Amino acid sequence: MLEHHVRVHPSADRLPREDQLAWKLAQAATGTEEPAADSAAMAVNRVIDNAAVAVAALLRRPVAVARAQALAHPTTARGASVLGTGARVSPEWAAWANGTAVRELDFHDTYLAADYSHPGDNIPPLLAVAQHTGRTGADLLRGIVAAYEIHVALVKGICLHAHRIDHVAHLGAATACGLGTLLRLPTETVYQAVQQTVHTTTATRQSRKGEISSWKAYAPAFAGKAAIEAVDRAMRGEHAPSPIYEGEDGFLARLLDGPDAHYTVALPEPGEPRRAILDTYTKEHSAEYQAQAVIDLARRLREKTGPLHRVRSVVLHTSHHTHHVIGSGAGDPQKYDPASSRETLDHSAPYIFAVALEDGTWHHERSYAPDRARRPETVELWRRITTVEDPEWTRRYHEPNPARRAFGGRAVVTLADGTVVEDELAVADAHPAGARPFRRPDYAAKFRTLTEGILAPDAGTRFLDAAERLADLDAEGLDALFPAVDTAAVAAHDAHLPKGLF
Repeated sequence: MLEHHVRVHPSADRLPREDQLAWKLAQAATGTEEPAADSAAMAVNRVIDNAAVAVAALLRRPVAVARAQALAHPTTARGASVLGTGARVSPEWAAWANGTAVRELDFHDTYLAADYSHPGDNIPPLLAVAQHTGRTGADLLRGIVAAYEIHVALVKGICLHAHRIDHVAHLGAATACGLGTLLRLPTETVYQAVQQTVHTTTATRQSRKGEISSWKAYAPAFAGKAAIEAVDRAMRGEHAPSPIYEGEDGFLARLLDGPDAHYTVALPEPGEPRRAILDTYTKEHSAEYQAQAVIDLARRLREKTGPLHRVRSVVLHTSHHTHHVIGSGAGDPQKYDPASSRETLDHSAPYIFAVALEDGTWHHERSYAPDRARRPETVELWRRITTVEDPEWTRRYHEPNPARRAFGGRAVVTLADGTVVEDELAVADAHPAGARPFRRPDYAAKFRTLTEGILAPDAGTRFLDAAERLADLDAEGLDALFPAVDTAAVAAHDAHLPKGLF
C-alpha cells in the first residue's frame, strides 16, 4: 500500500492535481484490474445480502415513498430496474429507490475503523448504472471491488464523526470511484466527479442523533444518486470545487480538523490486488453494527442470570464509539423512550440488550414492534441498563490488526441479592473473527429467511443462481439480480401513499 499524507494547502500553493487526494482516489479506482477470486466472491455475497434486506423492506413506508418518487422519472433510454415494480427508470432514481430499500432495515454490511461505513450502499448505484449502460456482470464486480477499496481507505484514514459529519461523505466519493471503474472512465473525469460528490453529499450527523428519522435510510441513497449525477456532469466536461479535500476553504479545513489538519490515507499500489472488501463484514441481526456483539452476549447471558425480575442493574463496559453512539453516553433520552421510532431503537444498546436478554433471539420486525417496546417488564429492565466507556475496549476497537479488533464489550449484571454475573464478547458471532463467520451458505440462508412469504421459492432460487454466476452475466443477465416479487401487491400497497409533487 502507498501512504498518502493529506493536509490543508492555501490557494497560493496551487497544489498540483496529481498531489490531491481526490486525484489519488480516482487513480486507484481507474487502475483497478479484474478482481481476485476471493474479492469477487465476497462481492457476490454482498449482492445477495443487499437483495435479502431490500426485499424484506419493500413495504416499509420510506422504501415505498422512494419507490413512488423513482417511478415518476421514467426514461426513454435503457434505464434501470426499480425493485418490486418491473419498471425501469432513469438510473439515478433507480439508485435512490433501491438504495433506500437496502438501507432501511440497517441489516447489511459494515466496516468500522476511524469512522463508520456501510460499504454495501455502493452497490445499488453501481448496479443501476451497469444496467442503464449495458455493462456486464464482470464490469459490475470490478466496480464494486473498487468502490469498497476506496471506501475502506477513507474510513481508515479520515474520521468524520468526531466533527459530527455523517459518514455518507465517504460513501459518495467511493461510489463515484466505483462508477468510474465500472465505466472505464479517464482518471480526470473520475477526479472531477469525486470532488463534486464530496461537495454535495456532506451533511451533519443529526440524521443519527436524538429522534432518528427515516432520513437515515434515505441518506446513503441520496449519496448514490448524487454520485451518478456528478459522474454524468463530469463526463460532459464539467469541473468541480478543487482541491475539495485540501483547499483552505475545503472539506478538511472547514468541516474536519481545521487548517492544521493532517491525515494519512493508504491506497493500493498499481497492480496490487484490491482486497479491502475482505476486511468488511455483514450483520446477522437487524441493528446498528456495534449492537451485534451486544445481542450475542445477551443471548449467552440468559442462562446465567436467572429470572430477569431479579436483575438490579446491567452495566455494559464498551468502547468510546459504542458508549457515545448507541449507549447512554449519547445523552439521548429517546434511547430509553418506549415511544421511540424503530430507527432510534436500533441505535439504543440498552433497549437491544434488554430485548435480546428477554427473548434470546432477534427479529428485524418483531423485536422493534411498538407493543414489544412498550412491554412493562421490558421497559423496567431496559431502564436499569447503562453503558460506560472502558479505555481498554476503546483501544481494542482501534486495534490496527483487523483480526484482533473488537466491537463488543463486557456486561456486568448485578442481581437483587448482590450476586454479580459477568461475561464479555469481543466480536459478533458472524464476524470474520467470530464464533460462526458468515460464509456463502449463511448469506443464502439469510436471503431465504428474509424473503420467505414475499418471494415464491422458485423466484428466490433463480436469483441465487444468477448471483452465483454474476461474473458471467451479460447485460441482459443483470436483470436477474432483481428478485421477482408480486408487483401487483406492491402497487396496491403504494396506492395508499399520500401524493407528492411528481
